[in-house]
Amino acid sequence: MGRSAKLGIRLAVLAGFVLAAAGSVFYARPVECLRAWQHVKMRLDGVEGSWVTVNGVRMRSYVRGPVDGKPVVLVHGLGGSAEDWLKLAPYLVKAGYRVYTPDLPGYGESEQPGSWTYSIPEEAGAVVGYMDALGLKQVDLGGWSMGGWIVQRVAAEHPERVRRLTIFDSAGLKLKPDWDTGLFTPKNRADVEALSAMLYPKPQPLAEFIVRDVVRNAKENGWVIQSALKQMLTAKDVTDAQLPQLKMPVLMLWGDADRVTPMSEGRTMHGLVPQSHLAVAPGCGHMAPVECSASFGPELVRFLQAEPAVTGGEVTLKLPI
Repeated sequence: MGRSAKLGIRLAVLAGFVLAAAGSVFYARPVECLRAWQHVKMRLDGVEGSWVTVNGVRMRSYVRGPVDGKPVVLVHGLGGSAEDWLKLAPYLVKAGYRVYTPDLPGYGESEQPGSWTYSIPEEAGAVVGYMDALGLKQVDLGGWSMGGWIVQRVAAEHPERVRRLTIFDSAGLKLKPDWDTGLFTPKNRADVEALSAMLYPKPQPLAEFIVRDVVRNAKENGWVIQSALKQMLTAKDVTDAQLPQLKMPVLMLWGDADRVTPMSEGRTMHGLVPQSHLAVAPGCGHMAPVECSASFGPELVRFLQAEPAVTGGEVTLKLPI
């Protein structure tokens, strides 16, 4: 057997070992592997990662888009992270915006201070501190679900810092959820499947090793989510009274099949903000910024670019064929 043939066999064996090892890691930690792949994709797409210290807490920050682009800050929801904007952010970058997506304290790679309650006011303060740390005097601000609640508070308390506001399938009203909030920290397969059905109109079946890892992650990090939910369920930080006071243009993007923050809540918020524009994605659930980014992305860019801003009324978005 020639030297080249022996080398080929060795490389094939080595590749086999590498693939086997990778498969074992994925089987043991699929959630972490998915996040690692998302980070790789972000780097390949030119996303810049850095750390920002806000009120003594280290926050992970990701930035993409032209340096001289108008700043857009996007805030994820409960149990989420900056990676949640992977599908939506490119629409803004293509339109020339500089997009900032932090991990809120307690989530993603940011620190989890044990002294925090993870209330809406605390997280809103972190968003303002994040903007201060990066020298962002005024931004177009957006938030999804709990993140929408957070940015409503920022806009109400610091209106001079927000040029235009966008909320995606947002929480914030004084309404008690009609679903089990404990599903956000699933303890078994039944919980995971129920949560998936809450988030997606057409949930996909999950392999047992994925369910196991989701439950493991919930056990390790669920205390942050539980703390946040405990604060939110007191209803002391609801924005019913703040929404009518907003003066900047507001875009509300909603999936009409959302079961977490139903369409009825979107229409109630729309009624509280006279200058708001409500855009609805048919057949989309709570994960609409991911599932329906092809509809939300262009609508968001149109809202941010239009002079004067698109305000008033409700429109049903067309889903790409």
